[in-house]
Amino acid sequence: MRTLSRLILTFTVLLWTCEAKGNNANEANKTGAGAVTAHSRGLHGYIGYSASRPPDRSAYSAGMGFYSAVWPLIAKPIAHFQIGLPSAWITPDNSDNKDTPLAPVGTHARDNWPKRGPTWASVFQTVEGGLGYWARNRFRYGPPKFSMNATPQCYDYEVGSPGWSFFYSSEALPDDRLGIAQLSNRLLIPPDALPFEGNPNGKFLGYAYMALPFTEPTTGDPPTGDQAWTCFLSAANFKGPMAYYIPETWSKIGKLFNYPFIYGRGLDARPGRMGGGAMEINTVPRFESKDSKGVVYSKLPKLQFPVDGRGRTLLVQDVTYYSKAALYDAFKAWRDGGPACSGRFDEKGAWKSTLKTRTPHFDQAGKRMTGIEKVFDTRVFESNVWGLEWYDGTAGANGYFPQYFKHVGDERLAVSAAELPAETQLVTREFKLADRGRPYTSPTGGAWGNPGPKRGPYKVDLADGSTVTYCWYRFVDQPSFQQYKWSEGKKAKLQSFVEKIHANWPIDTDYMAPPGSGTLASLDPALLVTPPEGLDVGYVPIVTRQEGAGR
Repeated sequence: MRTLSRLILTFTVLLWTCEAKGNNANEANKTGAGAVTAHSRGLHGYIGYSASRPPDRSAYSAGMGFYSAVWPLIAKPIAHFQIGLPSAWITPDNSDNKDTPLAPVGTHARDNWPKRGPTWASVFQTVEGGLGYWARNRFRYGPPKFSMNATPQCYDYEVGSPGWSFFYSSEALPDDRLGIAQLSNRLLIPPDALPFEGNPNGKFLGYAYMALPFTEPTTGDPPTGDQAWTCFLSAANFKGPMAYYIPETWSKIGKLFNYPFIYGRGLDARPGRMGGGAMEINTVPRFESKDSKGVVYSKLPKLQFPVDGRGRTLLVQDVTYYSKAALYDAFKAWRDGGPACSGRFDEKGAWKSTLKTRTPHFDQAGKRMTGIEKVFDTRVFESNVWGLEWYDGTAGANGYFPQYFKHVGDERLAVSAAELPAETQLVTREFKLADRGRPYTSPTGGAWGNPGPKRGPYKVDLADGSTVTYCWYRFVDQPSFQQYKWSEGKKAKLQSFVEKIHANWPIDTDYMAPPGSGTLASLDPALLVTPPEGLDVGYVPIVTRQEGAGR
């Protein structure tokens, strides 16, 4: 009897349990619990710092640089994902202009962004880019990449490599919009940006933009200054200049729009300005789902940060402004027949900035996100290093941005996975991985074919799973220069000078001062090439195609 009673009791409990589960399931179905939907605009905001500027701003405006951490922000390459690692923006200093538009009518910025008026100075011209992940990358592999980028014409288009825009099209830019001159004869610059070797989890990449006078200023139509903003890198296996923006890239907007007011106001002639930097969080997907009570929860991709033994993520160090005494003066003297300069930035022309920061703010589809400040906040540490301080006990491992959020009115409250109702099914839902994109292609005619390459094509496989095709061009014969009707004398002088640079500036010497702390990341070794016999100086490797390996 006791055994039978126990069996009856057990059976009754099971019935109650099943009935309760059934009722919960019915209730969940009524509220739509567990129906996971995919959305965009999962996360937006800036994790940034401000940098003090020199007392004599006009003097220290010929260059800006710093060391930025390199790490895999996401473990796997996710589709529709764009976040920049710490980078900066350089704009021409037009602070003397208080009310006249710099953006001509007909440009994207002028016609679409009235809030940037009355001068539109912040969106007139920029040098930006840097380290990061971009939604239109075609070859993703986990770690970030490095890319130059500039907006020379009020965001009508962007220039990100010697042949292409900033990932907006797989086709090369039109001949008259090419803007970057490849300078290095040892480094490939693929249109999908430069990948790194291995897993550089918190190592540093240094980069600086220096305004250098490769050519004389001109007084023609349009008048053009002599500032060629040149990108220098400092990595473990490559140091030195990689490429520069041709000065006419900035000056031709005035003639194109018949707007003389902006003659002499572009980055070819004006001092540069950089007021700080940030991680720009732009495009992040999200999932949403309800619990049995109808409360909505959202999920973000897992964003990871390297954390040292003291609970810190070190992001940026050695932010420096440069005057013409750092390199411009010696460079110009060498160009004009004086003694060769080493290329190393002279400390007498360097000014170290003091950094400040504040708690960042984030939103999800326009709704304020809260609770993140309880996990980490930004800090400026000793030795003027900017980064993150973690409050969750993380030390010597990865720190993670909050991944789950509870929707409470107009706020999105960070919650842990343990606080997430199981019926939402968000924990197990995975974000779509990125696919390979279409190959980057270039034409065989026009600027690419006339005068054309001296030798090639050659192919090399990169760490991002792509194959790059490149050819060797005489420096002044590379595509970006062919839109300009320069005299043979001007081209010969520039060609001769670049040959001297190739002969005198190796890739294993410091140009930027070494970082104050930490170690340098290495670029993908496959990016490093050696000129063919007979083309040792004066020739550069121009990428003509990038496609998925094995195609």
